[in-house]
Amino acid sequence: MNGSKNRSAARRRAAITGIGVVAPNGVGTDDFWKATCQGISVLAPIDREGCEQFPLRIAGLVKGFDPAQFVEDRILVATDRFTHFALAAAGMALDDSGLPIDADGDPFGIGVVTAAGSGGGEFGQRELQQLWSQGPHHVGPYQSIAWFYAASTGQISIRGGFKGPCGVVASDEPGGLDALAHAARDVVRGTSAVVVGAAEAPIAPYSMVCQLGYPELSTVAEAEQAYLPFAEQANGFVPAEGGAFFVLEDEATARARGARIRAVVAGHAATFTGASRWAESREGLAHAIRGALAEADCPPEDVDVVFADALAVPEADRAEALALADVLGEHAARVAVTAPKAGIGRAYCGASALDTAAAALALEQGLIPPTPNAGGCAYDLDLVTGFARTTAPRTALVLSRGLMGSNSALVLRTGAES
Repeated sequence: MNGSKNRSAARRRAAITGIGVVAPNGVGTDDFWKATCQGISVLAPIDREGCEQFPLRIAGLVKGFDPAQFVEDRILVATDRFTHFALAAAGMALDDSGLPIDADGDPFGIGVVTAAGSGGGEFGQRELQQLWSQGPHHVGPYQSIAWFYAASTGQISIRGGFKGPCGVVASDEPGGLDALAHAARDVVRGTSAVVVGAAEAPIAPYSMVCQLGYPELSTVAEAEQAYLPFAEQANGFVPAEGGAFFVLEDEATARARGARIRAVVAGHAATFTGASRWAESREGLAHAIRGALAEADCPPEDVDVVFADALAVPEADRAEALALADVLGEHAARVAVTAPKAGIGRAYCGASALDTAAAALALEQGLIPPTPNAGGCAYDLDLVTGFARTTAPRTALVLSRGLMGSNSALVLRTGAES
């Protein structure tokens, strides 16, 4: 997507034509967006069996989700909760897109890309407990695939009969953005459509033990105080489950078939600065933002809203605010900044996918959702709090940093025809 405006205009562009969401604040895009715009916080005490003794007390939990409503029995028994979320969200995105899928179509024209940071921990723990307590003959055959990072990519492609380019980004939080960039480049290279997204299910005993070594994790027991990005009293993040999926298509082809263009993936860039090196993430994130804006041919002053990484670790929040100032200059203090994930938690790779869904909907609906639980901002940022802000954004910048050191920036443009 680099080059002159004329050359960029002549090339294929990846457009989002379908969105599907499974989130702590809503199953389905409409419910998710309504709760996000209302600034509702659904962070709550962890009530999962086997998790009572852990110092991690608060998380974003997906409730009221019946996988049997979205996943066939034969797939249900062979997959983990993170794949149930992925199959449900991917199905919603395909329905939303209206993408024609029939026996006469080209199965090699549709690909699948997912991102995952932890895989099927709940399924894996159950089977390992069977191994320890009863022996190897009591371990199910699906253990070999259900825990795997690529399980969701495989199940979505098998279920849909999609034989185009498929892949998985095994990463930390920015994986959701990196998967979208991967899929967008497949579309630019000629793939008809790609189902892409990320979903995680890390709220199970084994998965939680794996997270307890993160110094950035909040162990505050009060839900309204547990995750406060950009606040003076910020004390770390809380995890969450869920995620979002999208259908990406060539913009011109999608318009020709009468599809609704929900947003256009305009630019992306990624860097690496090392695990928990939050001061250094200032430079790495700034470099990613510059790269994404350059690929989108977007001047810094054209950014209308930033969906922030918002880790709620003072050193990390300061670095993010400074990175925005480094790239956007004086505009950094004026551009609307929001962090809806403060009300639902950080679903690892699923968090950046959910932020992308919220950003696309913000561009489409002309509303910038607020940051829940925000009592103030300790940095020179125009943090949206309290109520959704009515505006007409045309360009959104989505940021994500991972606990292992990855930094990514994604630029979305409005789907409205100019």
